[in-house]
Amino acid sequence: MNTENNIILTHEQIQHKIKRIAYQIYETNVGEKEIVIAGIAQNGYVFAERIKEILEDISELTVILCKVTMDKKNPTNTVNTSLSTKEYQGKSLVLIDDVLNSGTALMYGVKHFLDVPLTRFKTAVLVNRNHKKYPIKADFKGISLSTSLHEHVEIIFGEEDSAILK
Repeated sequence: MNTENNIILTHEQIQHKIKRIAYQIYETNVGEKEIVIAGIAQNGYVFAERIKEILEDISELTVILCKVTMDKKNPTNTVNTSLSTKEYQGKSLVLIDDVLNSGTALMYGVKHFLDVPLTRFKTAVLVNRNHKKYPIKADFKGISLSTSLHEHVEIIFGEEDSAILK
């Protein structure tokens, strides 16, 4: 097992990528009055909170934050949201996670939201890995990596954010 950790994104790089993604989301939703930012717990939600902060600084959008929880190992019928369907129905929604690994969490998250009519639906990730099991893509991504199946990407959000390849 590889015990060496390689930093793939520094704190400053993560901040730049979050800001760029927020601008891309705003540009895509410039005609909207409200937008729902749905973050997949745990790190996807932290990422969503940061996107929300920047969107509120750079735009007049009303940004509604939604927490998405699921059993990531067995996501079938385990997806729950902090908002009721009426609160996001007919709105533009961005589903956010920190890392797109196999695509399982994002796929089941998308499936959950497809039961409700939305005006626009996009996805965003900080790190996009190219080993997906499902035909899902990120509309907005911070960085794309080609890694081996044995490697693991971990995002650490805190006072000094980092993305580590293990």
